[in-house]
Amino acid sequence: MTATHPAIELKGISKAFGPVQANKDISIRVMPGTIHGIIGENGAGKSTLMSILYGFYKADAGEVFISGQKTEIPDSQAAIAAGIGMVFQHFKLVENFTVLENIILGAEDGGFLKPSLAKARKSLVELAAEYELNVDPDARIEEIGVGMQQRVEILKALYRQADILILDEPTGVLTPAEADQLFRILGRLREEGKTIILITHKLREIMDTTDTVSVMRRGEMTATVKTSETSPEQLAELMVGRKVLLRVDKTPAAPGPVVLDIQNLRVVDDQKVERLRGIDLQVRAGEILGIAGVAGNGQSELLEVLGGYADGTGTVTLNGQPIDLTGKYSDGRSRRDNGIAHVPEDRQREGLIMDFAAWENTAFGYHRDPAYTSGMLSNNAAIKTETQAKMDRFDVRPPNLQLAAKNFSGGNQQKIVLAREIERNPDLLLVGQPTRGVDIGAIEFIHQQIVALRDQGKAILLVSVELEEILSLADRVAVMFDGRIMGERLSQDTDEKELGLLMAGVGA
Repeated sequence: MTATHPAIELKGISKAFGPVQANKDISIRVMPGTIHGIIGENGAGKSTLMSILYGFYKADAGEVFISGQKTEIPDSQAAIAAGIGMVFQHFKLVENFTVLENIILGAEDGGFLKPSLAKARKSLVELAAEYELNVDPDARIEEIGVGMQQRVEILKALYRQADILILDEPTGVLTPAEADQLFRILGRLREEGKTIILITHKLREIMDTTDTVSVMRRGEMTATVKTSETSPEQLAELMVGRKVLLRVDKTPAAPGPVVLDIQNLRVVDDQKVERLRGIDLQVRAGEILGIAGVAGNGQSELLEVLGGYADGTGTVTLNGQPIDLTGKYSDGRSRRDNGIAHVPEDRQREGLIMDFAAWENTAFGYHRDPAYTSGMLSNNAAIKTETQAKMDRFDVRPPNLQLAAKNFSGGNQQKIVLAREIERNPDLLLVGQPTRGVDIGAIEFIHQQIVALRDQGKAILLVSVELEEILSLADRVAVMFDGRIMGERLSQDTDEKELGLLMAGVGA
């Protein structure tokens, strides 16, 4: 690969899915030996563009050049043959295979595995030493952490002799320390002449890691700039088309009485595995308690038992009154009756019925409210009137109450759920991953609504895997690891490094 040609050049790429124009006349040049960031709002067309480059989709129009040569990429095998590797957000690994077996899977030499495994083992040792990608070749995928699994995905691509690596949201499941290590590895790959395309919504990662960044909006490429010549604020404005406040603007909390008191909360799942191992927590009126941790360490189970989705043991009180954790009153309806509102982590599976209209979704869980009923029947006119008002207050776009939930963007789906729950004037709001998959403009709005509820004297329990979000939004932070609380900190007295250690199970 010579430096006279771009490693990748896309010219006039367009792709439509029915009436939706996902990519419109996109041209981009990625120079060899650089880290090139691609950012944009949810639905901007980033993943579609990379899927065309990796052979998952065929463009309706346009050309692809690899190192100056026009290249047809009808499928992923052609992409691999062209020296392109892709590390997906959700890893493509066989859980009960070893690292070595996963690396050769699909790239075996002939019908005999033994020579393939021996060759792969030798290459793996060399690659690991060259790029600091140390991982036990005989470990099973199910036995290693997500950080190591990501290394395996990178090694898979390098084993196939990829000179170009595409990484899609690579830090979503990593601790801060694992993310730092990943970026050190990417820096090493760049030094060795590899070309990296980094898709991420985290502006700080773009600023810290990339040489060049391209911004997409509504299927078009709006700008490509040198990272050293831009700023997070400018990039956010290019993404959204207006100025965006990147920090959470809030006054110091004024905590009041204890609203939620949790003592020795335990949850055992259907496989008899203890997911919560004696949780003790308190949330006061007028404060946001953030729960930090890598996904899978008990945060979901905490929200589920508090929201009435799962049974548990221990003692939980709301405003001094005990909450039944088992039996006939342990359900979502009783929680709502007690003054608990819940914005679940997965809005599409737990927060909405995707085929139902917006006005129907704004009433779910509260459809027995006297304001929504007329005798034995639902008062649909009242529900629709209130839905229209909520859509206006929460800036839901389009403000079409008849539109099915599945036809709104992720950010607007989240606004529908938030409007339904916040407007019930709860004593306690449970909110999980409030801005997952949400556009940067909608993130700003959602944060403002959560802070406004806190300022009304409500208690908020916030779960997020985004440490930056936790630190800027929460007043206090509790870190979960392996079903336990590893420690609590005031947000202004801690930082990502300290919280990252707690997330990894180190310190207290």
